[in-house]
Amino acid sequence: MHAKIMDALGSLPSDLASAVKPIFEDANFDATISPEQFTTLLSITHMTDSELRVALLPIAAAYSVAPISKFFVGAIVRGESGRLYFGANMEFVGASLSQTIHAEQSAISHAWIKGETGITDITINYSPCGHCRQFMNELTTAKTLIVQLPEREEQTLQQYLPESFGPADLNITDALLGKIDHGITIKETDEFVAIACKAANGSHAPYTKNYSGVALKATDGKVFTGKYAENAAFNPSLPPLQVALVNMNMAGYSLTDIAEAALVEKADSTISHLSDTQTTLEALNPDIPLTYVAA
Repeated sequence: MHAKIMDALGSLPSDLASAVKPIFEDANFDATISPEQFTTLLSITHMTDSELRVALLPIAAAYSVAPISKFFVGAIVRGESGRLYFGANMEFVGASLSQTIHAEQSAISHAWIKGETGITDITINYSPCGHCRQFMNELTTAKTLIVQLPEREEQTLQQYLPESFGPADLNITDALLGKIDHGITIKETDEFVAIACKAANGSHAPYTKNYSGVALKATDGKVFTGKYAENAAFNPSLPPLQVALVNMNMAGYSLTDIAEAALVEKADSTISHLSDTQTTLEALNPDIPLTYVAA
């Protein structure tokens, strides 16, 4: 079990801590809770749905990587499948602050990578900043998304973001988490690079058409992927490297475990992720080899 999760267990009510410990100790635990497990936890703790989600926030925040701010934010999203996904903020010493990942982005991209096509609600231990409210407004479920904070009544995202600006204002009908395949093909025969290409095919980039994906290989050979999540307001967009870093972090890996990286992106788009990907990887470890393919 992740050492920080063990520490976080101590802050939970005793009955909840006892009930969730076997879930976290399971060798197959992947920073998610199934609908069946959540129902069992409700029965054991006699909490309401929202109370239980709020009570689990210290576990999500235990995944925070915040060497700059020392401010640990956790988020839990529930996919339309009913499964709960943990997420936490991530910061990188030596990289610009624009490369940081907010907890809401982490939890949402975690669910996205694992196949969810919609989010019904999100629970956060601090009020979402404007950056995150705008990021969430790109979702397939932006109009109905429920936001839950500790000691507050739930509200919709649209109540947190009145008179919102979104994809429709730019005549875009695609939404983040929607199923898509851009059909990018590459001549590269390397399986690792092909994995990055597959991620690029599932990216959300309706504004720049910069369909891009990243693959990260850990020192033990396990591969983590990330795909670009673009936003109508541009700046809240989440690059593919960051999504891959979330995927790796939520699997319990240290970012020092990155052994190799690959970036595949569409060659004729109006932007490129190459420079930022190189810079952030160099901040993590200047010796990480990066394979780049413009398809």
